[in-house]
Amino acid sequence: MARPAGPDAAPPVGSGPLAARRRRRLVGLAALLLVLLAACLASVAVGARAVPPAAVWHALVAPTGTVDDLTVRALRLPRTALGLAAGAALGVAGALMQGHTRNPLADPGLLGVTAGAAFAVVLAVSALGVTNLSGYVWFGFAGALLASVGVFLLGSGARGGATPVTLALAGAAVTALLHALTTAVVLLDARSLDAYRFWQIGSLIGRDPGVAGRVAPFLAAGLLLAAANAPGLNALALGEDVARALGQRIGLVRLLGVLAVTVLTGASVAACGPLAFVGLVVPHAARAICGADYRWVLPYSALLGAVLLLVADVLGRVVARPGELEVGIMLALVGAPFLVMLVRRRRLARL
Repeated sequence: MARPAGPDAAPPVGSGPLAARRRRRLVGLAALLLVLLAACLASVAVGARAVPPAAVWHALVAPTGTVDDLTVRALRLPRTALGLAAGAALGVAGALMQGHTRNPLADPGLLGVTAGAAFAVVLAVSALGVTNLSGYVWFGFAGALLASVGVFLLGSGARGGATPVTLALAGAAVTALLHALTTAVVLLDARSLDAYRFWQIGSLIGRDPGVAGRVAPFLAAGLLLAAANAPGLNALALGEDVARALGQRIGLVRLLGVLAVTVLTGASVAACGPLAFVGLVVPHAARAICGADYRWVLPYSALLGAVLLLVADVLGRVVARPGELEVGIMLALVGAPFLVMLVRRRRLARL
């Protein structure tokens, strides 16, 4: 016969505040997955041509070549996949940037990624005559990568190596230089100006159906790097001295984080153009829901980023029917008030 548990008996496995918090976080992830599924369905069904749910199911399961089938499979599914990938990438990149720089207003473009991609796109149009979006993707990604490498090298040249302050200053300097060069090229070449205006606004419209597949390997690699960076980022949040005492190599942790931000942001910016507010707002919302543990902040940021981008894209199709507003414009309209609300709640701005 079992003896009754005394006052010093260990609590049963799976009980206690830590287990309860973990269950709440898992429930939150499950709820976000359901919201993301609803956003994906809305992205496939809503547009200038409304597609009934039964027709969406028919197009996904047993297409027969009808207009609705072509609309769903050839246009909206690739667009939804690109929105999913770009939103998740920018959300995770924003969380990494804010964690590494300890700056609540940091976004993925702080390392010069967006400016590098923009300059490479303009240069490709002006000097090489690249006119299709499939060509922009590779030049944009290469420009983002080179700009981030330059920022990291500049930020690492100081006596203390790469620190949040030196990286932010180097990023600001490189961004200003590349923006000036981009403006100079655009003013001298009308064709570059037209391409730059179309790319700069940020959009999921008009992208080649294969763009998402081209950037998918880079996005997958970036997400893996981000997951590997989460434990080190948690240690850095306690201070560099504590992180070293816990066995973390500070330089390697920062290098891994910069590499993850570069790959994630470079791929998404090259494919969709610069999309503001996703990497800035989403990490704050993720930390408000799940706390400061980056092992949870990163997956929450990925899901919230994808939801935000898809919802903004769907709203852009609704508010200007039968036309559309670009998702970059809708993100500004949706994200700016949300950011103001977050800033007013001061505890969410502290990292």
